[in-house]
Amino acid sequence: MNRIVLGAVAALLFVGAGLFWLQGRAEVERGAPPPLPQLASAPEPDALPSADVAGLKGPAPPEVSELSGEDRRFGRYDRNSDGRITRNEFLSPRSAGFRKLDKDGNNLLTFEEWAVVTVDKFGAADGDNDLILTRDEFRTTAPPPRAKPKCAC
Repeated sequence: MNRIVLGAVAALLFVGAGLFWLQGRAEVERGAPPPLPQLASAPEPDALPSADVAGLKGPAPPEVSELSGEDRRFGRYDRNSDGRITRNEFLSPRSAGFRKLDKDGNNLLTFEEWAVVTVDKFGAADGDNDLILTRDEFRTTAPPPRAKPKCAC
């Protein structure tokens, strides 16, 4: 009996500590990374420019150096090529995924929005829309059986 009471008290303490930790860490972002600046609408040229290039020689092409995988990864994040990655540059690839999940567009992600695939799967399985799955309804949520790999003997 004492173990049960002690376990319940410990569980409540863990839940309380988790809530305090979650509240201290859950800050609302100041905003999504700013959108790329829109260029002023320039008038469309009617004809392509031409020049007399006889006898002119342009600069030599730059030397190609072999980049490591980490250098290429750094270059993908460093949008303005200044050799530094800002917070907005680091978060920008993830903002499109966040916007897909944020269904109501309020820049706050609720649990239902985060779990949208699971919620949709539950809604599709709940045939009578009573928000409860029976055994037959639950059976429809089982993943399809995986194809067994063929023997590569």
